[in-house]
Amino acid sequence: MNLLFANDRQGQYPQSWYADAVTLPDARPPLRGEASADVCIVGAGYTGLSAAWQLAAKGLSVIVVEAHRAGWGASGRNGGQVGSGFNKGQEWLENRVGVDNARALWSIAEEAKAQVRTLASEDETIAYRPGVAHAEWHERDVPDTQADADYLAQNYGYDQVQKLDRDEMQALIGSPCYQGGSVDWGAGHVNPLALALALARKAEAAGVVIHENTLVHRVEPGANPIVRCDKGFVRAKHVILAGNGYLGRLVNGVASRVMPINNFIAATEPLGDRVPSVLTRDIAVADSKFVINYFRLSADGRLLFGGGESYGYKFPSDIPATVRKPLETVFPQLKGVKITHAWGGTLGISAQRLPVFDRPAQGLWAASGYSGHGVALASFSGTILAEAIAGQIGRFDVLNTLPSPRFPGGGAFRSPLLVMAMSWYALRDKLGI
Repeated sequence: MNLLFANDRQGQYPQSWYADAVTLPDARPPLRGEASADVCIVGAGYTGLSAAWQLAAKGLSVIVVEAHRAGWGASGRNGGQVGSGFNKGQEWLENRVGVDNARALWSIAEEAKAQVRTLASEDETIAYRPGVAHAEWHERDVPDTQADADYLAQNYGYDQVQKLDRDEMQALIGSPCYQGGSVDWGAGHVNPLALALALARKAEAAGVVIHENTLVHRVEPGANPIVRCDKGFVRAKHVILAGNGYLGRLVNGVASRVMPINNFIAATEPLGDRVPSVLTRDIAVADSKFVINYFRLSADGRLLFGGGESYGYKFPSDIPATVRKPLETVFPQLKGVKITHAWGGTLGISAQRLPVFDRPAQGLWAASGYSGHGVALASFSGTILAEAIAGQIGRFDVLNTLPSPRFPGGGAFRSPLLVMAMSWYALRDKLGI
């Protein structure tokens, strides 16, 4: 089964609160016949659109092919959190890739956040708001979270992380579940679909051609690779694989390192005077569960709550019920609250939960596996890829130092093995281990 069509209708955005909050563009025409460009990009999410924009700004001709609509996939469905750094702490990275590379990675991540803030300053629909909290379920883990804040302040001069004890955390988040943690005021949150659509407009203004409703069947690497689609093909000098969790086995070198998983979000009715009982500041929150809960408020006072995962092709038949269970666990005062929107999406994760930047074959470039940390990093990855294709390979090589082991079984057998592993960690969450 093809994940691109397992849960969604051809060329239609999911019925999310994000889609209701923006003006959706008219569909762009599909590719028909033969075309050529300096660069062909597979996938019109953050990675593909940002790469297209940056490459066109350098004077290259660019064609983007997308099976559905620009921003249709995880880029337009996620929790909207613009986080700092990577999914691993800086001390962890220093021990794996060296201090110099870790510092270069931190600088990349900081520049990525700055780019999102700049885009938001130019487009009010992106609606950037500062503040992302990390909330711990267990008191035993609070010291480690706060030690990370100290490490950033002492070694990177990053003093934006506020440490919170149990009372301070519960004054910020109206949940009995959280025992402390931190809030990063240098991070933030956005309407993710609005960000993707803004990148598409930037790309087209720079001369990029975007073909929607264009399914890629095969990519032929080589000195002049070819991207073969359902009604035509593109000859190019370079191809960027930017499908992330939806890339499938189009290129096995990527498939063995990046695994698709499904995640779900629900939007409640506007909470009105109940808002302060949930969040006293307009921040985003991610907690310490392995199957993470993440949430924030919408512009019109709804709770946008993400919770629950699945590891097969199909979404659950009742997404609202899937999300309601963790929502009401975290916020028992919202028991029975009306859910107006609920949607799922497929993201790409790597074994180490770090992005995978690679050149899987001649003429091919790939960036994916952001593992839920991609709003800033994927949006900035286009700058890195454009630099590399133009011959400035330095920052691409730094990102390529991130460990990206293959999943056990590679592309063929990763799914059942991952399901077993994920199910075990989900059980640990339920048992409170």
